[in-house]
Amino acid sequence: MLQFLDEHRAMVLAALDGVDDRTAAARLLPATDMTVGGIVKHLAHMEDLWFTHILLGADFPEPWTSVGTDEAWAWASAGDDSVDSLRGLYASACARSRAAVAGFGALDGRAALPSFGKAPVSLRWMLVQMIRETAQHCGHLDLLRDTLRTPDPPAAQPG
Repeated sequence: MLQFLDEHRAMVLAALDGVDDRTAAARLLPATDMTVGGIVKHLAHMEDLWFTHILLGADFPEPWTSVGTDEAWAWASAGDDSVDSLRGLYASACARSRAAVAGFGALDGRAALPSFGKAPVSLRWMLVQMIRETAQHCGHLDLLRDTLRTPDPPAAQPG
């Protein structure tokens, strides 16, 4: 599970390659407000939410301290962040998550805090949740990145 999650995390970081700050903040598809930067910042928030806060029961690290579980803030504020700061934010959140998982113990161990306000979930459940969420957003990043590619000119038609 950790290998799958790390593969998707690497894809998130790779989606930032060659993207400038303006493009990371741009609304690239008319049907959604999602941006490359917004997705990366949202995923950094989810890493800290699930592994630092819910799994360990620890306080949120910066920059989430004042916003806590307010997911909308990550999406809305990403336009003010540089690609380098988003890359660092996500990489740091993933490093904290890896450390939390490594120190936690058994996959069937229960998180310190309830999930979705209901009941504590296992580390196994949490890893599957993060694989699902990260993979889903990798698909969104692929679509957004596809909009940045210059289309090939149409093939010449025999005449």
